Amino acid sequence: MKNLVVLTGAGISAESGISTFRDAGGLWEQYAIEDVATPKGWMKNKKLVTEFYNQRRKQLLHVKPNYGHIGLAELEKLFYVSIITQNVDNLHERAGSSYIVHLHGELTKVRSEKDEDLIYDLTPDRYEVKIGDLCEKGSQLRPHIVWFGEPVPLMEEAIDITKQADILVVIGTSLNVYPAAGLLYYVQTNTPIFLIDPNDVSIKRPNVHIIKKKASEGVKDLIKLLKEQYT
Repeated sequence: MKNLVVLTGAGISAESGISTFRDAGGLWEQYAIEDVATPKGWMKNKKLVTEFYNQRRKQLLHVKPNYGHIGLAELEKLFYVSIITQNVDNLHERAGSSYIVHLHGELTKVRSEKDEDLIYDLTPDRYEVKIGDLCEKGSQLRPHIVWFGEPVPLMEEAIDITKQADILVVIGTSLNVYPAAGLLYYVQTNTPIFLIDPNDVSIKRPNVHIIKKKASEGVKDLIKLLKEQYT
């Protein structure tokens, strides 16, 4: 089977009701990014940051994967599917995908603020974190999120996966956020690329097939095209 590599962004989860940075009236609009998504913001007000991510986890409890997520899981019957996501939600996992690389961290995990290797899973009935919740070494637990200004630990793994792509699919990302957007430069020149997004996205690569639809409908079209061309 061919290697199908999928890069997903906020657009695929927006259909499920996950707020994005750009949503008018959304969760993010109530906060300045530098206050809740940077190391400086964390050091300035840990209580605010902790509560912000508690709210995001609470939101996650009330949403479900859409067909954009589910269709990608179904493609595992036909391809070796690797998903590289910029999203911190767990909707790909809940849809049934087997191999997911979370470039920007995971909302359902926390880690020690002093030792990034001490990572802990949260559960739906225990999703809230409080100031005073400590790791086994006595340090405060912080969100397991890659904040602005922090290195992306899984970037090398993502690059290795992208280099092996026989087919690349890009869904719901503006390709403006680096280093994730830079993954396109690691795809072989002759590798076919399928871009799913209802908005105009600039992609300067050869062999690009654009599906100008939202994720759910776009993935339906993608599956049909892939079956016609590769199975």
